Amino acid sequence: MSGGEIDEMVIRAKLGKSKLIVVKVGASSLSDENGKIDFEKINSICVEISNLRRRGIDVVLVSSGAIKAGKAIISDSLKNNEISSLQAFAAVGQVLLMESYRDLMAAKGYKVAQILLTWDDFRSKTRLKNLVNTIQTLLSLGVLPIINENDTIAVEEIKFGDNDTLSALVATHLNSDLLVILSDIAGLYSGDPSLPSSKLISFVPEVTQEVEDLASSKHKGFGGMKTKLKAAKMVNSFGIPMVIANGGEFGILERIINGERVGTLIGSRVKNEK
Repeated sequence: MSGGEIDEMVIRAKLGKSKLIVVKVGASSLSDENGKIDFEKINSICVEISNLRRRGIDVVLVSSGAIKAGKAIISDSLKNNEISSLQAFAAVGQVLLMESYRDLMAAKGYKVAQILLTWDDFRSKTRLKNLVNTIQTLLSLGVLPIINENDTIAVEEIKFGDNDTLSALVATHLNSDLLVILSDIAGLYSGDPSLPSSKLISFVPEVTQEVEDLASSKHKGFGGMKTKLKAAKMVNSFGIPMVIANGGEFGILERIINGERVGTLIGSRVKNEK
């Protein structure tokens, strides 16, 4: 075993000491093969979060999926490619998404809270302070905060990005111990993930230019791998490690916390190091 491998497994083992983690789940991890919201997948996420809560680990969930959920309800009467339609899908779908999280978490003994954000909430010191205080209060009450960007008014988010950057901002301002981004691929690959010759990269100590060159905007998922690496650079600069993993793998969150070699771990430091 090389020194790099030793370092990786040491860092992974320390993830089990996390007290607060931010989990971002993409719409692709909540959808079926037809692109519609899969409530069994939402339930799987809820089961995992419940298990972490029972271990004393606080979780903040950043969940995409509102637009896809809305399309399943009102897509026949709107043009899918118009910004106003996407905003309408988000408005309708967010209700369905939160209703699902509420009912599924309630069945496991937990309450949820919805928080919709825009970039302005992070630009304003007062609003940012209120946001952090609110989330901390919810966590102290045992409530699961579920965050999404306010797609109904955040035109740029719908057009250009996704929730990867939002989850990184939340993680840094909450001073979390770990950020996990769940996608529909297992992590960062050495090439096109669809090619057999491409290998999963289990550990990236630092996001260098060479690492960024591996990222392709053609990956599945609106933001692709580039936004995930951007998120990693952001949280790593605050000493927070990040893991990219496949949200469809059974027990993925617990496996990460248990120190298993799954997904791609990015960052060579952990916040609980002394």
